[in-house]
Amino acid sequence: MLRWVLASLHLLALGIGLGAVWARGRGLRRELDPSGLRRVFVADAWWGGAAALWISTGVWRLLSGLEKSTSYYLQNHVFLTKMGLLLLILLLEVRPMMALIRWRRAVGAGRPVDTTDAGTLATISYVQVTVVVLMVFAATAMARGIGAPRP
Repeated sequence: MLRWVLASLHLLALGIGLGAVWARGRGLRRELDPSGLRRVFVADAWWGGAAALWISTGVWRLLSGLEKSTSYYLQNHVFLTKMGLLLLILLLEVRPMMALIRWRRAVGAGRPVDTTDAGTLATISYVQVTVVVLMVFAATAMARGIGAPRP
């Protein structure tokens, strides 16, 4: 039962995160008045929550041995590629995360928000969408035994 719940939550986080980062990118390309900023902040919060759920369930599945042993995953080149893609997403997230923290603080303090880099942040979001999709391909390859160590 726990295997099923963890796998379900992991996939649910993927769907939520993919939609959220896409919505953040779209929001960053639109007018960033107070309501536009609010939409970007909400999408970003969903993206962050999904990432936390996605990573925590993934680590649990990796280390728990509920499905396969940890060594199985660590010897699978497709899994290692998937983790490289996750690292790329996290590295790409540094700039949007820092900018949106600044924007949230400015809004909270009633100061104007400098949104001159919104286009760049939107582009980063769309690149992250592409990388998430690549991770889906890696995950489905793993589910079919591709990349698994040969006995």
